[in-house]
Amino acid sequence: MENLDIVTLMLRLVTGSLFFFQGYDKIFRIKISNVVRTFDDPMNPTIWPKSLLKPLITISSYAELIGGLFLFIGLLKFPTLAILSVDLLFVAISFSSIKAMWDMQHYFPRFIFVLMLWAIPFSVDVYSVDRLIEKII
Repeated sequence: MENLDIVTLMLRLVTGSLFFFQGYDKIFRIKISNVVRTFDDPMNPTIWPKSLLKPLITISSYAELIGGLFLFIGLLKFPTLAILSVDLLFVAISFSSIKAMWDMQHYFPRFIFVLMLWAIPFSVDVYSVDRLIEKII
């Protein structure tokens, strides 16, 4: 496929931006305590123990922030995708416990983008820090 390098770059940039700003919002704008409060509502019981809720949301938020940045610049692409995939699994389980899973308006694009990035061979992702490091070493 012609221009697959540009398609890969755009997909990585958009996916990285989505995750970065998701994490940024949860950490700096909405605040983690308010996100925890959303899941701690007695009307919406979650499957996670309350004692694990804040640590899990904190880890998820930082994974999205840092993972989004790493994807954006193309650093440690596959370990980052692995971490974000686990994060997506955590989010799917969490939201399924409080809301019908078919309401995936924000989740589904991220899920598809991550799957697409997994499917694209490393050799095609030429505009990244990983490739720059590979050339130097």
